[in-house]
Amino acid sequence: MLLAAVILIVAVALVFDFINGFHDAANSIATVVSTRVLSPNLAVAWAAFFNFIAAFGGGVQVANTMGKGIIDFEMLRAAGSQAVLLVIFSALMGAIAWNLLTWWWGLPSSSSHALAGGMIGATLPVLGMAGLMGTGIAKIAAFIVLSPLIGMVLGTALMVVSTWTVHKQTPLKVDTWFRRLQLVSSGIFSYSHGTNDAQKVMGIIAVVLFGTIWKDRPFHIDWWMIISCHAAISLGTFFGGWRIVKTMGHSLTKLAPIGGFAAETGGGVTIIALAKLGIPVSTTHTITGAITGVGSTKGWRAVKWGTAGRIIWAWVFTIPASALMAVLVYGLSRLVVMAVG
Repeated sequence: MLLAAVILIVAVALVFDFINGFHDAANSIATVVSTRVLSPNLAVAWAAFFNFIAAFGGGVQVANTMGKGIIDFEMLRAAGSQAVLLVIFSALMGAIAWNLLTWWWGLPSSSSHALAGGMIGATLPVLGMAGLMGTGIAKIAAFIVLSPLIGMVLGTALMVVSTWTVHKQTPLKVDTWFRRLQLVSSGIFSYSHGTNDAQKVMGIIAVVLFGTIWKDRPFHIDWWMIISCHAAISLGTFFGGWRIVKTMGHSLTKLAPIGGFAAETGGGVTIIALAKLGIPVSTTHTITGAITGVGSTKGWRAVKWGTAGRIIWAWVFTIPASALMAVLVYGLSRLVVMAVG
């Protein structure tokens, strides 16, 4: 019975990873589609490929943070296998519910923060505030603000440098060069997306396994967790989240290939660097900041701040909303367990 429950929740975690890729596909492809460098179908295949190959060089620092940096893993493990399974199931379902709602509304919210919020909400009924790791949560909360700002600064800087470098060239030549370079920059961003986002679910799967059927083993990330999570997120990216592409690629600002290159490179470098430091950040927040920075180089009015405002509100509400949903799922799941058992 325990093994069946563990397999079910690992499967739910991989479904979350798939939905993460589906939901965040727009982050990886919006700029390259909006600049018409690639068709939508080729863009998702390109992004999915780089999502997957990140498995072979992305590391597991973020996975360790997600597994032991939000919830006190030893405290949760001591609460028993049923507690572990209920907490992780509720966290995943709360995050999935919020992701699907924001996908339906066409808002690029953060899958990372939805999962973090779900873990916080599901832990509170079981362990209370003592079961939460304040330092890890504070780090994640801080980078809700910092990651888009870093992306904005890098995107702006790259746009200024790129524009200055080619200012004597004809528009046609510049467009031709940066259409080719944008293939590289979109690959960098998709690689960073796989590096950052796939690792989060690895941490969740490790909590489930080492908190239940492998209690006698030390917490670590196995190779099969890495491959399966990257495969799941790649498939999700391939099937795409087209509602959000319009918001990211067209509604926020108008991009040319040179701008797409600057935004993707700035966002991708930011995410890879933070992932190496073990900081789970939002690819959505980071690329939105980078796109906004690129757009602002054309003047304040080049950015549609009303759309940016809607996106920011989604950021603000993501952690508390997914936490609340996880609490509700936990309550319902607990009632079902009590009725069955």
